[in-house]
Amino acid sequence: MNEVLRWSASRMAAAIRGGEISSEELIQLHLERIKEINPKINAIFKLNPNALGEARAADEALARGENLGPLHGVPFSVKDWIDVAGLPCAGADVRYLERIPSHDATVVARLRKAGGIVLAKTNVLEDSEVYGKVRNPYNLDLSPTGSSSGEAALIAAGGSPLGLGSDSGGSIRQPAHVCGIVGLKPTTGGIPVTGHFPPIVPLNDPRTVIGPMSRWVEDLALTLPLLSGPDWRDASVVPVPVGDHQGVDLSKLRVAFYTQHAAVNPGPDTIEAVHGVARSLVKICAVVDERLPPRVEEIYPITRDYWNRVESSDLEEWKPEGRSKLDGDAVGKHLFEWDRFRRSMLGFMRDWDVILTPAAELSAQPHGTPGSFAYTLAYSLTGYPCGVVRAGTSTNGMPIAVQVVGQPWRDDVVLAVMAEIEQRFGGWNPPQA
Repeated sequence: MNEVLRWSASRMAAAIRGGEISSEELIQLHLERIKEINPKINAIFKLNPNALGEARAADEALARGENLGPLHGVPFSVKDWIDVAGLPCAGADVRYLERIPSHDATVVARLRKAGGIVLAKTNVLEDSEVYGKVRNPYNLDLSPTGSSSGEAALIAAGGSPLGLGSDSGGSIRQPAHVCGIVGLKPTTGGIPVTGHFPPIVPLNDPRTVIGPMSRWVEDLALTLPLLSGPDWRDASVVPVPVGDHQGVDLSKLRVAFYTQHAAVNPGPDTIEAVHGVARSLVKICAVVDERLPPRVEEIYPITRDYWNRVESSDLEEWKPEGRSKLDGDAVGKHLFEWDRFRRSMLGFMRDWDVILTPAAELSAQPHGTPGSFAYTLAYSLTGYPCGVVRAGTSTNGMPIAVQVVGQPWRDDVVLAVMAEIEQRFGGWNPPQA
């Protein structure tokens, strides 16, 4: 792999501004890498045919003294479920193969406004009926897991420095975990979901958020403020400023951690990764203690009936006003249980700034192995910010990440802890694929 492809997006942007490399050269390097790796991992289903032309335009603008933004000339990739004007967005559904959106999703438009260049649309799900199976670049026989699997596999393999994924119960976090990169599920209501397909109705599905994925934490910190804030179309978004993660005082943080969970049996490598990070944080944080949050093991009963029946799985049935398949009393009961869980978690977080958990019970598993969201779903239900960062390696050489959870709207704290873990444990390590 060319050394440039190991750089962070932040480093690439600085190199373009400083004349060290042109945007056109950078895009060409990525296209060559994609030509090499994509036949193996099947992460991309559509390249942006205008990427090189947009890169040349970015270089010409720079020559005129124009700065297009913090991502000037830097490529980024986009999950299939997020609209890019002029490129297919089928929502992983064979019925929508001909769907070509005419407008960018808000998040895509914002990265373009910051100077970024769309490189490609990426495959979704481990084994998509539309575009085929995505493979893990660290071991092609193993799964990259989850619906943002194409993004994670591509970024890990050096085919893109930065991407946009979405997460309902772990779909940014689990692919990032098994592919050794970093991913952030932001606080619910921070980033607009306008332009996600299938459409998200926040009142009906408050779990699903859009967030950034990359190889290095500094790129999550760079892009989060660019993506955040109201677009005056997604009514769930709150105008809360994004804090600077570099201003977080780690010495004042209270960190709770746990690995045991009634729903799963974490492997010894997973347990050691979390305990290793906890031992490291003891040296710098105010308090680090093993604590299991209340009712966190009850997430499946809380969600099973509500989302299986209230959320329509059929795009043909989707209506803006929602489509309840439960009577009012049953819906009310499920909402009450969900709110009770959220209140119990808020009470717990009053005493803790950070929760540290596994991202999943095991490292990457063979294709078709059923997964679980035991460690990730709880924090989709609360809407808390959480990210994953590599903190270890399994006995068979696969990446292992930990999940860092913060209080509501403290995405900056999550990023600060992730950056510390990355520095102490090394972060992303390129695969051999």
